[in-house]
Amino acid sequence: MSRPAGWSTRGRFISPVPTTNLVNDDKFPEFEPFEEEATPRGWGPVGDPLLVKEVDMCQKTNKLDHLTGDYDVDNLVVRRGRAFSLKVSFNRPPTPEDDFQLEFTIGARPSASKRTLEVVTFGSRRGGSWSGKILETRGQTLMLEVKTLPDAVVGKLHTYVSIVMPNGMQRTKRNPASDLYLLFNAWCEDDTVFLPEEDERKEFVLNDAGMIFCGTDENVLKRNWMYGQFERGVLDACIHILDSSLMPISDRGSIIKVIRKGSAMMNSQDDDGVLVGNWSDDFSLGTPPTAWTGSVRILLQYANTGVPVCFAQCWVFAGVFNTFLRCLGIPARVVTNFHSAHDNTGNLKTDLIFKPNGTLDRLRTKDSIWNYHCWNEVCIRRPDLPMGFGGWQVVDATPQENSGGYFRCGPASVAAIKTGLIYHPFDCGFVFAEVNSDIVYHIRDKYGTLSAYKVDSTYVGRSIWTKAIGSTDPMDITQNYKNPEGSDADSQAMAQAEELDCARDHSILADARLLVTVSAEQALVGHDVYVVVDFQNQADFSRTIDAHLSGTVVFYTGVSVNQFKDQDFTVSVPPYQTERVPLTITADEYLPHLGSQVSMQLVVTGHTDGQSVSAIKVVELLCPELTLTVSGWPKVRQTMFVTVSFTNPLSFPLRDVTLAIEGPGLMSHTTRFYSLVASQATIEWKQPFVPRLTGNRCLAALMDSPALKQVSGYACVNISP
Repeated sequence: MSRPAGWSTRGRFISPVPTTNLVNDDKFPEFEPFEEEATPRGWGPVGDPLLVKEVDMCQKTNKLDHLTGDYDVDNLVVRRGRAFSLKVSFNRPPTPEDDFQLEFTIGARPSASKRTLEVVTFGSRRGGSWSGKILETRGQTLMLEVKTLPDAVVGKLHTYVSIVMPNGMQRTKRNPASDLYLLFNAWCEDDTVFLPEEDERKEFVLNDAGMIFCGTDENVLKRNWMYGQFERGVLDACIHILDSSLMPISDRGSIIKVIRKGSAMMNSQDDDGVLVGNWSDDFSLGTPPTAWTGSVRILLQYANTGVPVCFAQCWVFAGVFNTFLRCLGIPARVVTNFHSAHDNTGNLKTDLIFKPNGTLDRLRTKDSIWNYHCWNEVCIRRPDLPMGFGGWQVVDATPQENSGGYFRCGPASVAAIKTGLIYHPFDCGFVFAEVNSDIVYHIRDKYGTLSAYKVDSTYVGRSIWTKAIGSTDPMDITQNYKNPEGSDADSQAMAQAEELDCARDHSILADARLLVTVSAEQALVGHDVYVVVDFQNQADFSRTIDAHLSGTVVFYTGVSVNQFKDQDFTVSVPPYQTERVPLTITADEYLPHLGSQVSMQLVVTGHTDGQSVSAIKVVELLCPELTLTVSGWPKVRQTMFVTVSFTNPLSFPLRDVTLAIEGPGLMSHTTRFYSLVASQATIEWKQPFVPRLTGNRCLAALMDSPALKQVSGYACVNISP
């Protein structure tokens, strides 16, 4: 048997597996003869066969009913598992003897067995798995209803009307205007993404602007992120990502497969995905991660060029992935884990190694603790897991660990993580370690022998936050991941994880009679930082401590950039007393080393009577803010204005300054460049915009320069119809 030219097989496949949704020719013939003799129910009047004149997808009514009116696309967008209507006009009024059907196809070589071809009939004749009925007949026009299945393949579908003729099926011509997009449906009880509460659906599916938290658990900073899932081109870009991954069309109804493929495709580590990760300080070949305002530019650039976009760090991966998920109708949110353990080879130990003089041995310390790490959660059913492990699931697009052959993570059940049942798919053990790892402090002697002298089981995963529903405030969800520290449930979860090969440290430590803590006041960039070190002596005799303070500018990943301070000091502490030592880090000390970073790590070590103590404090410097003022009549299609202002508070000028503004439903990404902003000088930019969408909308502005980054501001405005 010969095959058409251009077809190829890959061993066990009779023909290539369809993997392209947006760019395909389904080669559906306008006339398809019956393969065997068939007897239709009847014929139309002689010389007057039934013909289709027009197909109206009833966009206004359907988009309102499916809550898809915000999508800036030319075609109908509907959610699976819910009926939609369309009008078909014929050349004459249909008679009971006329027979026709609707056909919905997705991808090349559509097949009913693969659920990429759905046939909908409107009489007694059997059709496919979707159902249809005639709602109304008005002369030559029929109002039809189509009910899709709650597990249907999602993507862009072609619509055909096929009329039964004496010797075959006569189809309408391919008409791009009658294409429709089919999405996951959080409003459908039978869909795996169903959410029962309306406020949750509005937040986790429909909200197109968000807030991502960063910094440290004591100095939390807010980062505005414009998801923009309804902006023009974004829906096609998300489908393009699945096409680029060569994901079989027939798999795109499976929520788990779509999520795992999306997680892999958000990074370019092994599949030329959307974003290139870069944790250095050199972004000369692309855009610094701190300069992105949202997902839209990134997704459109990837879809238009097919080339991974430079550059991203964890919050960018999470923000773009959140757009991808919400755009396809999947309930999702961005989550921040403060003090996140990394590179700990699958165990529950993060080892920090110190030199004999008390300084951190950065060369030999291989594990790291990120100040924060952002990932996503999706709320889905997990029919592949026992009861109780559905709901929120961790998915992470930042390339850290290989999962099933690709750099991706999840979906990992949050409930399984909390209970220590880390054998459940997918990647629960890795996430469990990120939030539960113990920090083990080692002293290394001159022979290279390591001796553990402190174990901190409370530092990692100290706080886990996400944006609250309906506001920009944080919501603490730590209790979803972890039981109260030291509780019986916590001990059981840790023991359960250890039984499943997630090893913990069981070093026998000497009784600690000397403790040290470090605290620091929050400070603006360019201001002095005031540090307090407390030494607590729990012994019944005085102690003299030889102490050392190390100050280092660090990436948020905990990796050292520049060390700017080494200070030795001695302190005497009476028995059962606490001695407080105030220290000052001047702006002149750290500013020359700061670069694009705003984090510094302070490490205090001390030695006395054979005992070593250490404490780590991460200080997140505050950046100045942009001021946004919105003016004009807040009404759709009426011109409004946003004014962005900034005053340089630093003692030196800022050069090569770029301001950017973006607001989904309000205005696309717009920038303005300033070659110089003098010290204490003010810049002001007034930009007109015309709102496209109603409701509470957000504008976010961002300032980027080589010497000062992460300067932002936002404003909200309620747009009336």
